[in-house]
Amino acid sequence: MAANEHHGLGGMIPGEIPIPHGPHGDNDDRDDFPLDQDERRVFSHVTRPDDSYTPEGVYWADLPFVQRVKFVSAVDRQAAREELSTIWSMMKKDPLSPISWYFRHAVIPGAGLGLEGYVLFSIGNLASLFAAAWPECWGSKAKVCDANWIAAVTYLEIIGIMIGQVIVGVIGDWIGRRWGLIQDAIIMFIGLLMLTASWGLTLQGWVICYAWSLFFYSVGVGGEYPITATSSLESAVTAGKLSTKEDRLHRGRRVTMAFLMQGWGQFFNQVILIVLLAIFNSGRGGPPYSKEAAQFTFRLSFAFPAIGTLWLVYYRTWKMPNASKQLAEAKSRTSVTGYDVTALKSCFTNFGGRLLATAGTWFCNDVFFYGNKLFQGQFIKVISDNPNSLMTAWSWSLVNIVVSLAGYYAASFLIDNKLYGRKWMQQIGFFMCFLMFVIPAFRYEYYSSPAGIHSFQAMFFLSSFFNQFGPNSVTFLVAGEVFPTPIRATAHGFSACLGKAGALLASILYNYIDIQTRFYVVPWFGLAGMFLTWLFLPDTTGLDLKEQERRWRYIREGRADEYHGVAVHPQHLSLWERIRGASKSYDPQLDWKQKVDDMRAEWEAIQAARGPKETEDNHDHHDSEFSPEIHAFFKRSSPAVRSQGVLSEKIVTDEGSSE
Repeated sequence: MAANEHHGLGGMIPGEIPIPHGPHGDNDDRDDFPLDQDERRVFSHVTRPDDSYTPEGVYWADLPFVQRVKFVSAVDRQAAREELSTIWSMMKKDPLSPISWYFRHAVIPGAGLGLEGYVLFSIGNLASLFAAAWPECWGSKAKVCDANWIAAVTYLEIIGIMIGQVIVGVIGDWIGRRWGLIQDAIIMFIGLLMLTASWGLTLQGWVICYAWSLFFYSVGVGGEYPITATSSLESAVTAGKLSTKEDRLHRGRRVTMAFLMQGWGQFFNQVILIVLLAIFNSGRGGPPYSKEAAQFTFRLSFAFPAIGTLWLVYYRTWKMPNASKQLAEAKSRTSVTGYDVTALKSCFTNFGGRLLATAGTWFCNDVFFYGNKLFQGQFIKVISDNPNSLMTAWSWSLVNIVVSLAGYYAASFLIDNKLYGRKWMQQIGFFMCFLMFVIPAFRYEYYSSPAGIHSFQAMFFLSSFFNQFGPNSVTFLVAGEVFPTPIRATAHGFSACLGKAGALLASILYNYIDIQTRFYVVPWFGLAGMFLTWLFLPDTTGLDLKEQERRWRYIREGRADEYHGVAVHPQHLSLWERIRGASKSYDPQLDWKQKVDDMRAEWEAIQAARGPKETEDNHDHHDSEFSPEIHAFFKRSSPAVRSQGVLSEKIVTDEGSSE
């Protein structure tokens, strides 16, 4: 049955739904307590918030298109007004307070990724500097150093990242997010010290030391992907048992704002390298480059982030005590103390298509992300008067980073928009990257000539923008978001690892084919990523993560078909899941009853744990998970509590007090 056949616009609304017969559908004497007007309002506020439901109780995705656009636009405008009002109030008290807020909520959560972006982006830049300063070792005609070890620098970097992504993903779900965060920071700090001090009695020895130092550092970098994504998703806003408006409206933005620190890391690395080289190379940007200038430039470029990483070790150790809170709560509900192997098996059974989507699209994206470098060297040769100058290449790279940052920020502002959101953003991003590569592939000679070079350059920048305003940002978010809490870091780490396999494929493949052939090969990964997104990726835009966790509990209990909530709404399922019938159980009326029943069962469990005497002594106490009104309603309607004589017949719910 279709969603609207269950519910429709003229279907039963919250106020018309009676309280169901017990937590498991059993018939008891609670039938005497139908929902009155005030109680309907109380439960509607909790189970059908006004940012996702109309006043009539219709979920936004059940609305006809025109009404959906109006509703979503109205909610977004209201949220924007509230945010602007809050910012203005903050500025009146302290003009710099919005900056400190941004630092706490975006810079600090994404600091690890920022440092990662700084260092890994530096590796490619430094390779060009090494080739200019030590051509006998790093150049194309090197005689002193083994070419395999020079290539191994890149390979070991990617392999280290892949290992870190898998291992720390498992550790994050096994030991906890906090330990993963601390461990990553320590590994990256030690790795930076190793890179800064890397040395050898010969150039070949130095290359080997440098390569293994980078490998060690990269293990920590790899761990940053799953651990930063999951900890950002499970931050204090969503750590409580009740859902929040902030989580539903801005969860994607919060994670993406942390992720875009990777772009800022690249930006600061490029600026610092330009400044250092200008200082130590006698103020010249062009060749020749002295060995002393190269030494000071690369060692100081690693020493600066080491200071920031040491601070990150301190902050994560002493200032993030609750990073594992939501994971601990999820494990306590299923009495799991170590790694949740059962959850992992259930993930493959129930969410295998999602894993294919997150891992497969990340793989396709990393081929593109690496392939973006194909453009730059070609148009620099044509457009620049001094193409052999590192300053020229680095300056153009800096421009490209700024364009990429614009893409990051555009993604963060639109990724939560219900009319666009994650899935459309990723599909359009893949398609635009496909176009930007396939067009020059079949007219390469024209676009790499002076006549077409500016068009070539424009496509280069557009591919950078849409890569960030598309798959690069979305893959990072959804690889953790579409999976349940107990295996979220593992699934994210696996997806990221397979993604890096795409970068490894590109780095190896590009050594054996010429530039035009690379342009023939790369575009089709864009179409493949677009297809995987369309078929296998669910759209979690606007979906409350608490609702997804609720569905997961039904799956764990073997009652998947009994779940009727919005987590199985066709809007939030992939085409593959809909074909397999996952959306058939969606029923807003039954879901309303289940939500109230689930809340009642939880409330009664708390009361039973206290015992009759404690319940009586604290009958005016209201648990933090429940509003006073809901607390009072459950007291009135619970036969177990009423039989204790705690309450008289009348409950005054407005103030949450009893008479």
